[in-house]
Amino acid sequence: MFIIKSISIALTIIISLFSTHAIAENYTVKMLNKLGKERMVYSEKVLSIKVNDEITWKSVDKGHNVEFIGMPKGASKYKSKISKDAKYKFKHPGIYLYQCTPHKAMGMIGLVVVGKDKNNLDKIMKIKVYGKSKKLLKKLLKSL
Repeated sequence: MFIIKSISIALTIIISLFSTHAIAENYTVKMLNKLGKERMVYSEKVLSIKVNDEITWKSVDKGHNVEFIGMPKGASKYKSKISKDAKYKFKHPGIYLYQCTPHKAMGMIGLVVVGKDKNNLDKIMKIKVYGKSKKLLKKLLKSL
């Protein structure tokens, strides 16, 4: 009886581990020179995802990258190479603020909210951004 219960518990743990990874999603954000009337822009400005989801930033137009300038405690800094696709798996809940390094003053920024957790919102609000990014960041934060 003990062996059967032990096997049952072990199988439940294994199934739950695999099911957690199986439901992780991958989102795609395009790095663009133009989208409608906007110039130098990510195709998605705000994404809400779950822990362990992944985002792929697709280098559709050359000259762009992804650089985290604000993230929750425990998350690593991240900066991709220019004109290359970038991929990041989000393991820590909270708000991530990122920018395109060459076009940050032109408003090329984005937010990722992981796990509906906004515990670092005050920290994100204090990050200095410049040019068009300043007004856009205020607008994006209000939308949360």
